[in-house]
Amino acid sequence: MADINIAVVGAGVVGLTTALELQSQFRNAKVTVIADKFQQDTTSFVAAGLFRPSPSFAGPNQDITRKWINNSYYHWDAIRKIAEAPLVGVTEISGYMFSKVSASVVRNPYLEGLVPLYRSATREEFDLCPGDWKYGSFFTTLLVDCGVYLPWATKKYLSENGQVVRQSVNAFGEFAGKYDVVVNCTGFGAKNLCNDNRLIPIRGQVLKVHAPWLKTFFYGEYDTYVIPSFGDVTLGGCRQYESYNTEPCKYDTLSIRERCESMLPSLKTAPLLGQRVGLRPHRDVVRVEKEILTTERGPLKVVHNYGHGGYGVTTAPGTSKYAVELVREMLMGNSKL
Repeated sequence: MADINIAVVGAGVVGLTTALELQSQFRNAKVTVIADKFQQDTTSFVAAGLFRPSPSFAGPNQDITRKWINNSYYHWDAIRKIAEAPLVGVTEISGYMFSKVSASVVRNPYLEGLVPLYRSATREEFDLCPGDWKYGSFFTTLLVDCGVYLPWATKKYLSENGQVVRQSVNAFGEFAGKYDVVVNCTGFGAKNLCNDNRLIPIRGQVLKVHAPWLKTFFYGEYDTYVIPSFGDVTLGGCRQYESYNTEPCKYDTLSIRERCESMLPSLKTAPLLGQRVGLRPHRDVVRVEKEILTTERGPLKVVHNYGHGGYGVTTAPGTSKYAVELVREMLMGNSKL
């Protein structure tokens, strides 16, 4: 397909991964990324990046949901195996989930059978962290550090003749007549752009500390986690539904440090490097679907790809591949809405 103009709105992990997938699938197309926030200003930059989809993560049905997750894992794992993986920000990591409440807390049906190792923790392993742990799992998964991945993805995208436009988007009608298809990867911005009341923010706050001795991740109760990454360790966290506060909260900072240091006392000596806050774009069903909008300038073909909540880094490749197939259907005139 020649002389195709496709716009991707949004430059977080979902937007950039979608743009790269479009370039891969449509070699002769002109792909333009349009956004008002890039790199460190995106919600993706806040994410710890551990590949761990929640059992509650949901696409339109179970088969598609699992396909998104599996395709994402295989995508990231293929990158992990290449020589430049450290430059992409993808690595393999192992760790523990502990709970005092229920065995179901430490089970993940999406990961069991997908990752190379997933087993119950032993009684001896419970002693790795102070606490009266009753249930635990140990597994090997992947980690994608967006502080590394976003710059790499941008560079790769630009090297393939990708275009970038920095602008705020007030309505998709602005693009009618300019692009053959627009892919909506605006995350929480879709709430206003699409008038989508099913999309809500879940505020998250994390701390970055210097703790190079930690090579293993740990999850505990109350959204408590310690995740080593490229050059720092992420301490978290919180899930505050319908909170729009994008500034660090001193009470959350104290709570995160107290909970993480209770799990791993060695963190008490770890210097604080920084704090990050993001609004996870949560939708009870992640929206990856086609739509033809009626605008003053004529019809506009749109493929939506948003609402990943706290699992945008985990599932970006899978939903992007799915979205690009929807783009192909719209370009072929097979759009059955």
